[in-house]
Amino acid sequence: MLNGKRVKKKKTTIKKCTLNPYYNESFTFEVPFEQIQDSYSGKQKVTLIITVVDYDRIGTSEPIGRCVLGCTSSGTELRHWSDMLANPRRPIAQWHTLQEVPEKS
Repeated sequence: MLNGKRVKKKKTTIKKCTLNPYYNESFTFEVPFEQIQDSYSGKQKVTLIITVVDYDRIGTSEPIGRCVLGCTSSGTELRHWSDMLANPRRPIAQWHTLQEVPEKS
């Protein structure tokens, strides 16, 4: 997300018949430093949102949970974000616990 708008989307493989999927996949997003941080205010403008969805062919797909990485995060999410910014172009692996997806208003 850049300034609250989605700029890129990538999907993992589908894990069939489980509500406890295990993923061992990696993604790379090229983001210019100017987009990560506003040079005037010093505020970060980019957020990475990882959403796990219960895919359903018949009805609508339901989100199981999500993880948000960015400067507004806390705990392990913020530490992971900081490690990624401190080590550009280097994979930084981290386990995250899924949080509830807020209801759309």
